Amino acid sequence: MLFAYINYTIYSFDTETLPDKYGEVNTKLFLNDETNQPLVVGLGGAGGGNGWAGPHEEKQRKLLQENGYAFLSIAYFGANGTPEKLDRIAIEGVHKAVIEASQDPRINENCIAVMGVSRGGELALLLGSYYEEYKSVIGIVPGSSVFAAVTDAMATPGLSYNGKPLPFVPIPWSATPDLLSGNLRGAFEKMMQNTEAVEAAAIRVDNISGPVLLISGTEDEQWPSMEMSETIISLLNDNNFPYPSLHIPLEGGHNEHHDNFDKVITFLNEQFLSQPDCAR
Repeated sequence: MLFAYINYTIYSFDTETLPDKYGEVNTKLFLNDETNQPLVVGLGGAGGGNGWAGPHEEKQRKLLQENGYAFLSIAYFGANGTPEKLDRIAIEGVHKAVIEASQDPRINENCIAVMGVSRGGELALLLGSYYEEYKSVIGIVPGSSVFAAVTDAMATPGLSYNGKPLPFVPIPWSATPDLLSGNLRGAFEKMMQNTEAVEAAAIRVDNISGPVLLISGTEDEQWPSMEMSETIISLLNDNNFPYPSLHIPLEGGHNEHHDNFDKVITFLNEQFLSQPDCAR
C-alpha cells in the first residue's frame, strides 16, 4: 500500500507547470548610517521563510552591521508572497531582488556578496556562477550540485533558470527507506552514488567572480557538506580559479556554524573587501 501511494505521488506530480509565484521573493534590508556600504545577501535553507531576518540570526546580522555591511535577507519560498515550496525557484527572480536592493543610494552596488546556508548555500553558489555582480560567495554547509525539490514527489529540481528546470540529482528508489526514517544524510549519500547525475548537475563554481568561502560540518547529519565542499574546492583548483578560496570544516553537525560566524566576518573583511570595486 505504501509503495503504491509513493508511486502514485511521484507519477501524478505535475512536472511541466511551473509553481505559482516561482520567481517572487520576500526581502528585508538592514542598513547602517554610513554611505557606500558593501552589501551581503543572506539565503536560508530548506526550512523556508525569511530566517536571516528573524531573532535566531540577530547576532549574526549585528556583527555584519557593526563591521559596516548592509544586509539583505531574502525568503525565496515559504513566506508571504513567495512560492509555497522549494520547487523550481527562479534564480533570476532572486537576483532581480538583489539588484533592486543594491540601488539604495547608501549601498555600493558594485560590491555585493551572497551567503547561503544548506540549500541556500546551493543557491548562493549557483547565483555566483551565473551572475558576475557577486564579488564573493559564502556557502555554509552547502551543496555542490543542484538537488531535488522539497515536495512530496521530489521529481523536479529545487531551482530553475529562465523558466527551465535545471539539471538535478534525482532521488533513487534505494533512498526511500532513509527518507521515511528521517535519515537525510543516508538518502543524500545514495543520491550521490549516481556520479553521472552529480556531475551533470554540478554548480560551475569556477565561473564565480570573486573569493569563495565554504564552511562545513565534519559530522553533518543533514547531508555530506564537508565532502561536497571538498568537491567544490577541487573543481576550483582544477580550473585554476583566480580568486582566493577557503574551506573551513568545523567539528560538529549541520548547525555548528552558528557559533563560528566570526570566521565569515574575517573572510569578508580580508578577502571580499580587498576586491577593487569594494574599496571604501
